[in-house]
Parts: sequence; C-alpha cells; structure tokens
Amino acid sequence: MGDAAIVTIGNELLSGDVLNTNGAWLASRLEEIGVDVRLIAVIPDEIQTIAAFVREQAQTFAVVVVTGGLGGTPDDLTREGVAAAFGVGQVEDAVQAARLREQFAGRNPEYALRWAALPEGSRAIANPLGGAPGFAIENVYVLPGLPREMEAMFELIAEKLREASPIGSWRRRYRTTEGRIVAVLEEMGTRHPAVRVGSYPSFEPEREVEVVLKSSNPEALEAAAAWIERALEEATR
Repeated sequence: MGDAAIVTIGNELLSGDVLNTNGAWLASRLEEIGVDVRLIAVIPDEIQTIAAFVREQAQTFAVVVVTGGLGGTPDDLTREGVAAAFGVGQVEDAVQAARLREQFAGRNPEYALRWAALPEGSRAIANPLGGAPGFAIENVYVLPGLPREMEAMFELIAEKLREASPIGSWRRRYRTTEGRIVAVLEEMGTRHPAVRVGSYPSFEPEREVEVVLKSSNPEALEAAAAWIERALEEATR
C-alpha cells in the first residue's frame, strides 16, 4: 500500500474552533497498520478547493484518507468536492437510501436521504454509529468528521489498508540537548538509510531529547537501534 495523505476538511478546523484530533488519530492508526503517513492537511469547505487538493493527493500517494464534511448542512461539501476531483456526478446508492429511510423513519428521512448521494463509481462504507455513510473511490477513502463515527468506520477498512510489514519503533529519552547529539543523528541517516530518525527536545522539568527510530524492516530497525544506543551513550557522557 505504501504511503498516505490525510485530508481533514472543515472551516471550523482552520479557524481553531475545533481541534483537529482526527488527523492525529488517523496518523497513529495508519502507522500501526504499516501505512507511512507523509502528509496531514486541513482545507476549507469549498468544492473547488476540495476537488483540486484531493485530485493532486490521489495522484501522489498510494492512499488518501479524507475526513469531514459528510453531514447535510450547507457547509458539508465533501461529496461534491470528491466527485468533482474524479470528474463524476453523484448518484443515489439504493442500499444506503433504503437503510436511511428505515433508520430515520418518523424523524426526517428526506433530509437524511441526501447522505446517500455518493460520487458515481464509489463504494459505500457503512457507518456503524451514525447516519451518513462514507465511501471509497479509487484510492481515496472518505469518512465522517465526528470522531467516534470516523474511528468506527476506519476500523471497517483497516484490513484493506494494512501493510504486510507494520512500522516498528524504538525510542529513548536522554538528558542532553540536540546540539550535543546532532552528529550522531546525522551519521545515523548515513549508516541506516532504511530507518527514519527523529529527535524531540523538551525543557521541563529538565532538558531532555527523545530519540525515535521507525522502520517497516525489523532487522534494519534492530541493527540501527543497537548502533545508535551505543553512539548516544558515548555522546552524552
């Protein structure tokens, strides 16, 4: 499956009215199943912006996960935007329409039926905890913005996205500064190119740096961890 982009949609995210917890949660879960997240983006509720951005990411990454904008209010434009990205119209999914009529009988089924209008050629993804279904079209997977619905729906497609080799990690904290260990980090990239290295400083309650290695190759990760542990012990004495 390879690499992925996460696209979160919503004016409320751009304004800071709502925290983008979906982006962080998806990045963590995708990494757990072996998908390498290379981009997390927030874009507004605008059809043409959604269309252009999703089209570009779908051509760049193996997987694009989109979340948000599947409700029925005027600012929920993700279906229209993704349909425009692929140059198709929207058609009613008969199975989803029947489910929505039954689920919302006695409330407002006509309002809910708009959720069944999916981009032509897409595959519906069931919503275990809500009304609006998600959908997949080519390599783009579109999920709701409500976190509990998004998380439940993601678990339905996780196996389809799973890599044969999940991404493993090694991490240690050192009482040091990045300046003292930068040479080790640079050499790490040369010695072990199959392993990504990151360093994350903190200053409270004392100066520390967390060093993190990640790789989908267990043998490469083990060898890199053994080397950098020795090198960092020497550098931080």
